[in-house]
Amino acid sequence: MTQTSIRLGLRENWQQFTLLIIVNAFVGAMVGLERTIVPLLAAEDFNLVSRTVILSFLISFGVVKAITNLFAGRLGDKVGRKPVLIVGWLIALPIPILIILAPSWGWVVFANVLLGINQGLCWSTTVIMKIDLVGPKQRGLAMGLNEFAGYLAVSLSALATGYIAATYGIRPYPFYPGLLFAALGLLLSVFFVRETRPYTQLEAQTAPAANSEQEEHLSFKAVFLLTSWKDKTLFSISQAGLVNNLNDGMIWGLLPLFLAGYGVPLKRIAILAAMYPAVWGISQLFTGALSDRIGRKWLIASGMFMQAVGIGLVVIGRSFGVWLAGVFLLGMGTAMVYPTLLAAISDVAHPVWRGSAVGVYRLWRDLGYAIGALMAGVIADALGIPAAIAVIGGLTLFSSLIVVGVMQETLPEKGIT
Repeated sequence: MTQTSIRLGLRENWQQFTLLIIVNAFVGAMVGLERTIVPLLAAEDFNLVSRTVILSFLISFGVVKAITNLFAGRLGDKVGRKPVLIVGWLIALPIPILIILAPSWGWVVFANVLLGINQGLCWSTTVIMKIDLVGPKQRGLAMGLNEFAGYLAVSLSALATGYIAATYGIRPYPFYPGLLFAALGLLLSVFFVRETRPYTQLEAQTAPAANSEQEEHLSFKAVFLLTSWKDKTLFSISQAGLVNNLNDGMIWGLLPLFLAGYGVPLKRIAILAAMYPAVWGISQLFTGALSDRIGRKWLIASGMFMQAVGIGLVVIGRSFGVWLAGVFLLGMGTAMVYPTLLAAISDVAHPVWRGSAVGVYRLWRDLGYAIGALMAGVIADALGIPAAIAVIGGLTLFSSLIVVGVMQETLPEKGIT
């Protein structure tokens, strides 16, 4: 592929873009296998009592996914996006088998180590590849479509596994679809996905001159420090991503146990566990594109606030209707935040080191899973599950205030703080 034969844009690259959406749906479906039933599997099949021990599967997942994100972006910049994507799918193949055959909880934890690597390599790479294809004008829409596919698949997979578990038991049947998801994701990536680095090189030729702090060629250390702390806007984006996944990890790990404690049937737990990523996924069709029109900052700040309200409803609710409203607001708030954060990172980062910046952002974002699981587990063991949920909600509210006070608008034509 020569640079004279490629063009940037969603319409110009709709076929590859659509293929990558399908691939990312399979990535999301792999996570959805666990959203409803793995915490219950820990309690029922392995007789675990400590919430901290139960959430160890999320801690391992979050730490490994975060670190893998960091290297996925850098590897994609160095060796290309497609090889990274293929390796991620190869690592996914044994995950369902390990959980199906697990004689001890340690096998499930190890399966989640592999799941973290799979998600870090595959999801990060499909994000970067879509950004490569569309160029600078439709980043919000591109990220909205990407996250829509991924999290709608999470929802459908979570709902399906919950119903399969309610009908046939927690193991092995709910995990059989994972074998198909991994195989299809690998086949599509090997035979149909094309390398997108040439699109980045084309965009770099026409990118505006970088300012003094953001030169085109930066060391990895410089990109890490810039994205993590030195640039106030990138810092505010990274902390919002971390807190977003901190509360997501808490909901993933504690919501099924919280609801089971009130005697909620498994099928209703599945509905609530699926509603959150469903609203999150579908709404991103609109919120990503909306951020291209109205800007990034206030969509992120208001989304984090809405998440806090949703978490509050979950913890104070005592009926299915209130819990449903809570997870709906949590999903809507997350939809406002998730694609917008990725688009904002892409606004700020130069095309030459954008993959590395996205990797650093996703490092901090997915460390939220580990931090949230550890924090929620410790608080739940000491003070109870409602207290753990309430603390995470308070941190989410504080994060929204940081965005309001620190972040600058990144959409060029808006140029407001």
